[in-house]
Amino acid sequence: MTMDTDAFIRRLADQLEPVQPISGPWIRTGTWLALAIPSILFLVLVKSPRADLASKLSDPEFVLEQVAALATGAAAAAAAFASVIPGYRPELAALPVVPLAVWLGSLGHGCVQDWLRLGPHGLALRSDWSCIIAIAKIGAVPAGAIVLMLRRSAPLSPHLTMALGGLAAAGLGNFALRLVHTEDASMMVLVWQFGAVCALSMVLAGAGRYLLSWRAIRGGRHGIAPVS
Repeated sequence: MTMDTDAFIRRLADQLEPVQPISGPWIRTGTWLALAIPSILFLVLVKSPRADLASKLSDPEFVLEQVAALATGAAAAAAAFASVIPGYRPELAALPVVPLAVWLGSLGHGCVQDWLRLGPHGLALRSDWSCIIAIAKIGAVPAGAIVLMLRRSAPLSPHLTMALGGLAAAGLGNFALRLVHTEDASMMVLVWQFGAVCALSMVLAGAGRYLLSWRAIRGGRHGIAPVS
């Protein structure tokens, strides 16, 4: 090297380009929800809400289940956005645990109530693959949006990040599905709808290293550290 250190530093400084730091995980979660919720509500209107929706909204168990599903989606999104920012606490990945437990608990309580009211018939299970397809379709836009947003960050744990992103999108998809799907048997909802959410999260988790990689952020102009 022929140039001295000071000249080398000046040359590097002259080649620097301004970097716009990405927003914090809570702001990005709000942005994602602002994009995702209108899209799923539009699909609900297109498919037509269930005929008994007004009465279901006065059912505390149904409302609790829906609030828990929506909270799970939002918490999983926040955890996903936090997981791609160096320096954030790893325990933030557990954000969706509480609403997910409430959601699962509400479905389990419903199964018990169905069994007490109807006996073994209350726990009858039949094939309903349409639930998985419907959740995947409804959650497609939220899933695409969160993947694009996550690719503007640092893929530190791509499998975990995509599992959380998948849970976020599938949680919103299930929330919307319950507004149009009339299947209310708790065992069916637990196995086919809640099960579909878990399955789709696992699928995206497995694709984490393909959807999120350091190559995806090369050449980007956004920084990795949050604004605040």
